[in-house]
Amino acid sequence: MDRLTKKDQPDRSKINMHEAYEVKYWTHALGVSREQLQKAVEKVGNSAAAVRKELAV
Repeated sequence: MDRLTKKDQPDRSKINMHEAYEVKYWTHALGVSREQLQKAVEKVGNSAAAVRKELAV
């Protein structure tokens, strides 16, 4: 019954540009603007590791 009230943790291995809270998290964590994050995701996909590598963070 506990599962009905508990939220799952976000998958930090992927970047979801459609969720404002994720965009906020990743821009802060990577120290980049939303536009920089968007361009990196468009170029290499939504893998957090690939985006980190692309941004050299």
